[in-house]
Amino acid sequence: MSDDILFPPLGHPAASARETAGSKAAALSALSGAGFRVPAGFVVTEAALAAAEAGHLGTELQAAAAAIGPGPYAVRSSAAAEDLPGASFAGMYESYLNVAPDGLSAAVERCFASAGAGRIRAYEASIGPGTGTGAAMAVLVQQMVDPVAAGVAFTANPLTGERNETVISAVQGLAEALVSGVETGEEWVVREGRSVRVRGAGRVLSAETATAVATCAGEVAGHFGGPQDIEWAVDHAGRVQILQARPMTALPEPVRWEPPGKGAWLRNFRLGEWLPEPVTPLFMDWLIPRIDSAYNEAVFASAGISVAMGHGQVNGWYYVSPPNPKALPHLLFGGEPRSLPYFFNSVVRPMVDPAGADRTVLRALEHEWRTECLPEYRSLVDSSSVAVGTATLPELINTVEQVARKAGEYLWFFAATGGAAWKMELVLARFWRRHLARALAGHATQGAPGAQETTGYQTLLGGLAPALPAGVPHAVYSIDWYHRTAGEQPGGPAPAREGNAPRHAPMPSAAGRRRAAEAACRALLNGRRLKRFESLLGLAQHYALLREEQARDFTLGWPLLRRCAAEIGARLQENDIIQAPEDVYFLTFDAVRLDAPPQHQNVDRRRTEWQRQRKLAAPLALGNLPPLLGNMFDRIANSARSTGNLPAGALVGHPASPGRAHGSVRVVDGPEEFSRFLPGEILVARATAPAWTPLFAAAAAVVTDGGNLAAHASLVAREYGIPAVVGTGNATQILRTGQLVTVDGNAGIVELQSPAMTLPEPLV
Repeated sequence: MSDDILFPPLGHPAASARETAGSKAAALSALSGAGFRVPAGFVVTEAALAAAEAGHLGTELQAAAAAIGPGPYAVRSSAAAEDLPGASFAGMYESYLNVAPDGLSAAVERCFASAGAGRIRAYEASIGPGTGTGAAMAVLVQQMVDPVAAGVAFTANPLTGERNETVISAVQGLAEALVSGVETGEEWVVREGRSVRVRGAGRVLSAETATAVATCAGEVAGHFGGPQDIEWAVDHAGRVQILQARPMTALPEPVRWEPPGKGAWLRNFRLGEWLPEPVTPLFMDWLIPRIDSAYNEAVFASAGISVAMGHGQVNGWYYVSPPNPKALPHLLFGGEPRSLPYFFNSVVRPMVDPAGADRTVLRALEHEWRTECLPEYRSLVDSSSVAVGTATLPELINTVEQVARKAGEYLWFFAATGGAAWKMELVLARFWRRHLARALAGHATQGAPGAQETTGYQTLLGGLAPALPAGVPHAVYSIDWYHRTAGEQPGGPAPAREGNAPRHAPMPSAAGRRRAAEAACRALLNGRRLKRFESLLGLAQHYALLREEQARDFTLGWPLLRRCAAEIGARLQENDIIQAPEDVYFLTFDAVRLDAPPQHQNVDRRRTEWQRQRKLAAPLALGNLPPLLGNMFDRIANSARSTGNLPAGALVGHPASPGRAHGSVRVVDGPEEFSRFLPGEILVARATAPAWTPLFAAAAAVVTDGGNLAAHASLVAREYGIPAVVGTGNATQILRTGQLVTVDGNAGIVELQSPAMTLPEPLV
């Protein structure tokens, strides 16, 4: 028997036959034959093992090894039961690294012997006949690679199923500790050719090297026609070498972001701004419909118009569909006589004539909110809170219904009056651009040490409040009642902690910059333009403050809602409908009754799915935005942007608060991570709500996935005089804690600085 058959080299047809060479060797042999860079090696088959009994293994093994290189060698088991499409059974067989030439025979024999272990036999029996037995076993011998870095690459995200993401784990030197689980390694995610370091200090790979690994891994996946789990190494010449490839098992199905209906669907609109992650089932099935219904009733009571917005879920995330502008004429002209003028004055006029909108509709709505809606909301919460502990299940359900409906009514006033803030800001921005921007170009205002300031119109909207409230018990991270309110956090509501005191005094600085900018504007204007400026400025400042005030108390009822949910959960637990009170959030409303069947399996399934959905990056918009609506959003962002020249590779969002700041990123997912935030860091979050306000006192800048110029992050950042970029869509996916960035709140961009090390030689 010739050497090339007894010890078929990688690339030889005999080494590519899984039935005799085993899955590991067969995969590498196929890759080697296709031109991939695989360390030279050969397969010791069953035939070779039989030859050993005749005394031929040692001599011929030495000769075959010398043909692939001087050693040392890697000796690894390769069995047909390994690396199957349905189950990998990785790590069940033996491997030996850095084996000297004179130790090859012993290492090969130990690998064969491992196939007889009880654990191996049990696994082979569990996968059934025809999938491999102890006889379908071989040993792979390869020239060892002396790597600069090595690791594992998944060509699809194993958590989300995303097929267009490659997840890479890497360590310096050999990957043995990583593969065995002793080390976690540095982690990168590569998407569409862009590498982002997720974990680690950047001492193992550079972004370029991570991209090269992902590219090579993607080519391997393409060769095999499906997502692969790949072990790789980068040698001292900077070349990526493939050490193992096997199909990914138990991979979730990739998600599809299809709109739930016709038209445009927005995640960053209405309630969506308050929902920074997927909604829990009971909130979506019970509270959102009640809030939405009451909102529509309040709109009709004020305006005599019914414009219901569709809402739905996509992969667990809340989306809302705004009315199509084409449908408005029918709704307006077909409604009550007051519908058209009311709609014009409350929705359209603030964008062209803020003073007229304020005079005809908005100021009266604000008065109604202050004297009727808000006091009634407070009274309902105060009167209902007393009896929660002794209430019956129907009484608890009724309380939830009342609070949700009152919150929906409140939302109408919030949307109509507080929501006018960004429209009036748009008019102020237009005036600034036409009459002030050029004259004030380069005008600097005193800001925080280390920050480079450029005056923009947003400076006129900063430092307005004498003090921003901190420690509000009903402040929320999310309006999904699954999440604790600020008052329920350990230690109670979080004030601006002494240990997180800002390095500068931001609010007085913001107020000082605003006053200086106001004076500079007045010095340039006179006559009718000065009068127009004063009117626009006063209204924009008034409604900016009003929006933040209304945002603060929108969730007055949430502590009560949370108490009711806990009591409802306790009653259902007593009846064995759920296993724990907190399971209530993963019910649907039809199961909130004492005679419901046990919901244990439904709860477990929904919770598992929700946890998976929390890891997804949800698009801000689905479907096609109508031209009018799409252009309006573009105009809003571009009206505030200081430049039209955006650097390549920058993260682009809405320029929400002016200034430039350099610093280290801190991605914060929720209140449980507030204590980790350090003074001078860049706060990066999906969205912020009033419970986040204490962090702004310590932040150097703020970046969010969602939001717009009138979002919480925008208004509070201006109050504290720190740069903010909102509405980036995916900042929390792109940026990572510890990464150095520059936030330009004037241009609405975030520029990344990568500290990762590069390899000694360029990749080939």
